[in-house]
Amino acid sequence: MMISRLSSKFNFFLRNPFFPTPLYHHNHRFLTIIQQKQALHNLPNGLKNGPFSKNHISVLPLRCLSSNSSEEITPERNENDPLHYETIEDVEPIDLWEEEEEVEPEIGDGGDGGGIVFQSCSWGEQALSIARDVLLPFGDDMELYSFKTSPHGYIYVRLDKLPNNFGCPSMDEMEEFSRQYKKRLDEAGALGKIPEDLALEVSSPGAERLIKVPDDLSRFKDRPMRVSYIEEMNSRKVEKNGIFFMESIDAESGSCIWKLADVKENRDPTSKGRPLSRKQKDWRLKLPYAMVKKVTLYLNY
Repeated sequence: MMISRLSSKFNFFLRNPFFPTPLYHHNHRFLTIIQQKQALHNLPNGLKNGPFSKNHISVLPLRCLSSNSSEEITPERNENDPLHYETIEDVEPIDLWEEEEEVEPEIGDGGDGGGIVFQSCSWGEQALSIARDVLLPFGDDMELYSFKTSPHGYIYVRLDKLPNNFGCPSMDEMEEFSRQYKKRLDEAGALGKIPEDLALEVSSPGAERLIKVPDDLSRFKDRPMRVSYIEEMNSRKVEKNGIFFMESIDAESGSCIWKLADVKENRDPTSKGRPLSRKQKDWRLKLPYAMVKKVTLYLNY
């Protein structure tokens, strides 16, 4: 059996869903994506045109349960094969969705910090290899932002669309990847290469993901970023925050140059909305990579 969940980030791509509970569809073979997309159009008018209209919708998790793909595969099983998995022995039966624990993201955490995390799952490498194969037809514009497996049988995939301002693939792209990946996982499960009782979530990283320093800075240099950094003042290390544009990278010295972004948080509150002063525009901050604690995209721009 396979559970599949498709989660899409709209506009600002915030992680918190506006529905208190997810939409479930029980006892069906893999529900077609067309039906899932229709769920967006079936929202009450108050949600479509009210506070959750286009500029405010954050996340709509779309989940469906399925028994198997429409293609039944029943090969002979080799019980002595070390890569042969029996569902009951390798993962617990999945009845409800396992929500990821809300923790502060860290670089390489397999979630909003990117990276690959298997959490001691012996089948994780095989599941990752299948995901990479499925992603190949999408071309160089699409990458795996993060991949994580859970000992309880859950696979979390975040897809990164490189040309997109926020790194968010289209709904159609995520649907197609989810459909193809689920099919390949079903086939591998039937062959005993991975456990059969797995659950899949496919989503985009979201704007709250961490920006890697310095790897991602050039990619997002045209967007304001919220930077948390350490500055030495009077022999003390003080943590500060600011909204900056990345101006340049000095790879030789291992540092980056930041300038103030012309946003409300950086303007003089008594200036009544006037832009930054000449002094503010000329101000620059040179930060060694090691002094940068956290960087995310600034959304209220």
